[in-house]
Amino acid sequence: MDVLWDAEKPLLVREILTNLDRDLAYTTVQTVTERLLKKGLLVRKPYRNAFRYSPAHTRDRYLAELMLDALSASTDRVPVLARFAQSVEMDDAVALLEELSRRTGQTRSTT
Repeated sequence: MDVLWDAEKPLLVREILTNLDRDLAYTTVQTVTERLLKKGLLVRKPYRNAFRYSPAHTRDRYLAELMLDALSASTDRVPVLARFAQSVEMDDAVALLEELSRRTGQTRSTT
């Protein structure tokens, strides 16, 4: 997914393979792209006698959905959210607080 997120355009399987840091067979990469397509993580467009693949969603959206999925695994979200808030770096905590303030329409004073 990182290769496709970092690409400036949709890629052929061969281009994905070229950009990977691992030595994999073409058919392996082709199989993985098809599985990611079926899971809704990729989209493809015909190109000559092949397909060009691109991410169905941005990296940010995908990662946010992972975090929401993890959160939904708890029946009591408050302790999970509290632990998360206590665990993130201070800069991330401030960014999260500012975003939540925007969402609720409240302003936050920086002191």
